[in-house]
Amino acid sequence: MSLFSKNKQVPRSRGRVDIFDIDYPLDRSRWLDVFSACAGRSIIVQEAFAELIVQDRDWFVDFDAQTLSFGNDAYPVQFIGSESSISSTWMWGWNNINRFDENITGLANRVKELGEKWGLQALMTKQFGLNETFNAHSLAMVATGIAGGGKYCYYIGPHDNGAAVMAVPVSDERVFAPVDIAVFVNRVMRAIQQFDLDHRIFAESLLLWNGTPFERDGNKIVAYFPQQRLMLKLENAGGYDRITNIKTI
Repeated sequence: MSLFSKNKQVPRSRGRVDIFDIDYPLDRSRWLDVFSACAGRSIIVQEAFAELIVQDRDWFVDFDAQTLSFGNDAYPVQFIGSESSISSTWMWGWNNINRFDENITGLANRVKELGEKWGLQALMTKQFGLNETFNAHSLAMVATGIAGGGKYCYYIGPHDNGAAVMAVPVSDERVFAPVDIAVFVNRVMRAIQQFDLDHRIFAESLLLWNGTPFERDGNKIVAYFPQQRLMLKLENAGGYDRITNIKTI
């Protein structure tokens, strides 16, 4: 059965799926589509990362040693890019004006490759102005989402002139664990209030990542969580789908 079948029968689970690994109707040249596909899992993963790994500990980055440390725990670091508070601009790490070893700009270089492949301007422009759409968090969410192989978390390290945006590989599977229906609904509601998103892409990407079977029937998405079903009603507004109602059924 197709993952996106309109058949009323419960679809067979395909396990956890990265939306970028399947033939999903997603315009990869459009920032809103790509951001919407990355935002859900990033929100959940980053919260777990903060709670389980960072734990309010002091951080220290050593680019010579190629590590980012939280307390006494050191992780291999990837340099995603930097935010300048002086010029209010973002610069991708692949531009590498600091002449870092290529080992720590690999993830950023992969972002550039995908940007060029997809024709997504924000990923292949070395420097541009910061605003509500493009900032350290949104760019790091996309970078780790599309180039991190599902194993990276990001960290924003502030300094006097802005912030260094970094990524670390995390082996603790609890950070990437799927969530139950209550957490799913909570994170969806928070995200659609906080970010400009295509809600259909956002919700279905998160369901795929969570390993939750679902089907779309017209303007409704029905997700099959253990013991309970969730219905999300959509309405098209301005060319993008918006969630107008969420309820258990």
